[in-house]
Amino acid sequence: MNGGERVAEVLRRHGVQFLFTLVGGHISPILVSAKKAGIRVIDVRHEVNAVFAADAVARMTGVPGVAAVTAGPGVTNTITAIKNAQMAQVPLVLLGGATATILRGRGSLQDIDQMSLIQPHVKWAARPDRLRDVVPALEKAFEIAQEGVPGPVFVEIAVDLLYDEKTVREWTAAKTDKPNKTAMEKVQSAYIKAHLTSTFALSDSPKFVDPPQAAPRAPAGSALKKAASLLNGAKRPLMVLGSQAMLRPQRVAELVAAVERMGVPVYLSGMARGLLGADHPLQKRHQRRKALKEADVVLLAGVPADFRLDYGSHINRCKVIGVNLSEEDLVKNRKPELGLLADPHTTLVALAALVQRGGQLGEWVAALDKREAEREAEIDKMAEDRTRYCNPLEVCRAVEAHLAPRSVMVGDGGDFVATASYIVKPRGPLGWLDPGVFGTLGVGAGFALGAKLVRPDADIWLLWGDGAAGFSLIELDTFARHGAAVIAVVGNDAGWTQIERDQVVILGDDVACRLTHMDYHVVAEACGGEGLLVSAPDALPEAFDRALERSRAGKPVLINALIGKSDFRKGSISM
Repeated sequence: MNGGERVAEVLRRHGVQFLFTLVGGHISPILVSAKKAGIRVIDVRHEVNAVFAADAVARMTGVPGVAAVTAGPGVTNTITAIKNAQMAQVPLVLLGGATATILRGRGSLQDIDQMSLIQPHVKWAARPDRLRDVVPALEKAFEIAQEGVPGPVFVEIAVDLLYDEKTVREWTAAKTDKPNKTAMEKVQSAYIKAHLTSTFALSDSPKFVDPPQAAPRAPAGSALKKAASLLNGAKRPLMVLGSQAMLRPQRVAELVAAVERMGVPVYLSGMARGLLGADHPLQKRHQRRKALKEADVVLLAGVPADFRLDYGSHINRCKVIGVNLSEEDLVKNRKPELGLLADPHTTLVALAALVQRGGQLGEWVAALDKREAEREAEIDKMAEDRTRYCNPLEVCRAVEAHLAPRSVMVGDGGDFVATASYIVKPRGPLGWLDPGVFGTLGVGAGFALGAKLVRPDADIWLLWGDGAAGFSLIELDTFARHGAAVIAVVGNDAGWTQIERDQVVILGDDVACRLTHMDYHVVAEACGGEGLLVSAPDALPEAFDRALERSRAGKPVLINALIGKSDFRKGSISM
């Protein structure tokens, strides 16, 4: 087996179904071997989107996503996506090509110090020097990506470790086997042959180890009892569930049942959005800040007290139970009265046997529900406002009206996507994908691609701000080539509106905030999809019906929805 075949076998044994890439000469053996091993190779138009797609696959399956990129610019192009995965705590494996081991540091094509560049952004990085070290490095990479707090890992594999020994020796001989060698050339030739012997020594029979089944970190029984006591004694308990609660997607039904048995009102954030479906009576969606300030006990499961909780000020009047795999996140800004360094999923399932508050919190739940209804009425009123083109709330309501039960929404944008988050209700677990705490624009196409591959029979809705669409619009070509019939909706207000809102008010200038009402739908047509332009609200239903019809027939669709200005999110900037 050459190095590429060894890499493919490790991926296969770890349950990898998709390998995302942008082709490059340094990694060709990996791609060819993966295809032969039955792994679907998906080539994108920019390396960052290969990693975003792998990220989405990992979130939705629990199996680390994998991307392979070529040396130099191929690796540097992935940094934003790798950092996003690190901060979102997503397990993925990035394979980076590299120059031949003997040419490192000698000015070879695309040879840079990739290890120093990427190490701050991953849990672990490795660079095997010999063929026999490739398999152990990859197996360790998968293990580390998933243990403890999940995250990305990087394995650099030199090109001479990927091709078979015979081919590598032939390439080398072509450059060194010269007639009438000088003394120096003889020394150089001997050195190269010795290097090759070392590179391929003891590598004839690679040993593969089956992936270990790591047990989730469970809380101590005494800590569970204390948590249950606090929740059972509370008059106004709340739970906030975040992405870390969703690290076991194959067991999501178990988590839903646990939350329902506990009977405590819950706010869902990040990857936990959609956990309870669209209209579950326990789930609250609006006025979270007010609710947290009134609660007497709050359980934070996989959620740090960062800017999203105003650095802990939302929960400074209550007792806090923190559950997190990260010791740093567990105490960030607000040390909990009871901190459990444990897996949120496992903890919630265990707590459900000790906490069952259903039917005991009528007054508290009624107060929360009243506030929910008031906010919904405000949204209804603002959706009736007439704007130029379509009111953005109307467009979001058109999305909401067309969501099927297994739909997945990908949010990539500022103002438009944030507006949608108040209106559009994820239909079920893993039904919402967004970048996470890093707030990265440009995740959309990669996330949507990964989601469609994991759920080929589901409607995948990509909600794009017109600014964010510019980062990855060309990936509509990837959708078309690989049969990923995504529905993209561009909220096109010709500007970076989330920034403009405060910049103009505070600084009196809209410099760098203006775009144009670009023909995004025409780009979609050019890439092999279908493009639809909507400029008036009465055209929304027909356009969305058409998008669903064409997508379900196998064609990617983009709806270019021209929208006007709204004050719905005035003063919403986060620092």
